[in-house]
Amino acid sequence: MGSLRVSTSRVDVPALRAWRPVTRRPLTTTVPREYVHRAAVAEVLLTDWETDGPDRFTVTAQWPRGHALYTPIAGHQDPLLLAETIRQSGALLAHAEYGVPLGHQFLMHRLAYSALPEALAVRPAPSEITLRVSCHDVTRRGGQLSGMRYQATVSCGEEPIAAGEAEFSCVSPAVYRRLRGPRPYGTDTPLAHPVDPASVRRGCPRDVVLAATRSRHRWLLRVDTTHPLLFDHPVDHVPGMLLLEAARQAAQSVTGPTPVLPTALESTFARYAEHDAPCWIEATPQAPEPSGRIPVRVTGHQGDATVFTSTVTTWPLT
Repeated sequence: MGSLRVSTSRVDVPALRAWRPVTRRPLTTTVPREYVHRAAVAEVLLTDWETDGPDRFTVTAQWPRGHALYTPIAGHQDPLLLAETIRQSGALLAHAEYGVPLGHQFLMHRLAYSALPEALAVRPAPSEITLRVSCHDVTRRGGQLSGMRYQATVSCGEEPIAAGEAEFSCVSPAVYRRLRGPRPYGTDTPLAHPVDPASVRRGCPRDVVLAATRSRHRWLLRVDTTHPLLFDHPVDHVPGMLLLEAARQAAQSVTGPTPVLPTALESTFARYAEHDAPCWIEATPQAPEPSGRIPVRVTGHQGDATVFTSTVTTWPLT
């Protein structure tokens, strides 16, 4: 087995504020959807959390055997479920343990993971996931959490499956309005035609986020604000998870047609991707590793500015 490494609108419900996990409770529920910035309860992956010590926590999650968007890939769980689990964990801990009020805005600066492909096999029942999370570089402004970096080791039962980390900052609604100003929640520009879903291993054209250009390694980002999962709720920018989906699809396109598993991903986000300007996605395969895995560098640009950069390491499923 290989090694693991990685280089809302405001709700005023007293019962929600007081909600805390109950150790060893007999029934499984999800954590409050507001804590993970999801409108649909069905999209909440986290089930519980507890404190292990200063800035150390255990978070539990459940991965379905078949997700509507992150569908299994040749018998393996989609690693973007892992990315979303890591994202949700940071938001949960920020609200529930560090006191960030609901309604504050989160700005993701970095998200990375590295997974063991053999440990991602779809199991006979939903995967019960445990994350051991340690928080670092915790910063506060005016007594309020303003940002942190966190690392997680991820297991299913007793089996280690991945490691990951992320970094974010958060601001109040008033500060966010000053930073962003009035921004549209979409565009009237017609949605571009998707590439062939089979070329990015997607079964439904609606789930394809890339539109073809004259270059095989360059695409226009398709931003379908009516997509019920990529846009779980209206936002004034392109969600980070949509950008990660674009990176994964671009990596599949340039390394295919064999299906590949994105076993590692490292992404940095330089600025928001806006609705009112085209976002161009470019992918460059790197030299294959001795293991046969192929890293792919993916970038997103709007105008002359870089929006995000990802390195997606693909593992061929043959």
